[in-house]
Amino acid sequence: MYRGTRRKSSSAAMQITFLSISLPYGFLISVERASHFNHSKLFQVLASQIGSMGTILFARKEEGLAVAPTFNVTVVFGKRNEPMLVACARQIIQYMSDTGSTKALVLSLGLRDHSMETMKAIVSTIKEKLPEIS
Repeated sequence: MYRGTRRKSSSAAMQITFLSISLPYGFLISVERASHFNHSKLFQVLASQIGSMGTILFARKEEGLAVAPTFNVTVVFGKRNEPMLVACARQIIQYMSDTGSTKALVLSLGLRDHSMETMKAIVSTIKEKLPEIS
């Protein structure tokens, strides 16, 4: 059962759209899009079971001459030896690209459980809820 809230705040210079979702798996997912003068370049997603930001990853689509798109995912802060976290960010940025988004992604994962089931739940929830905030 999802329980979520959606808020929108704005000023003359910046608009922030925020969606918060509580999941039965014991974690909270927050998705935020901030646009400055109606120009948004980034999504921020926070998924936490421990109440903190945890590992912070930055993902973006690489522009180039290749036919197939390539994606760059880097760990900004936190656990660098967790390939499941990088795979989670890569799946989300690939989905965003497939839906036509050119935005970069900042993903914060504060998780106790790094299992494949947890990562699948995070990715599927974000895929389901991302259109609501785009």
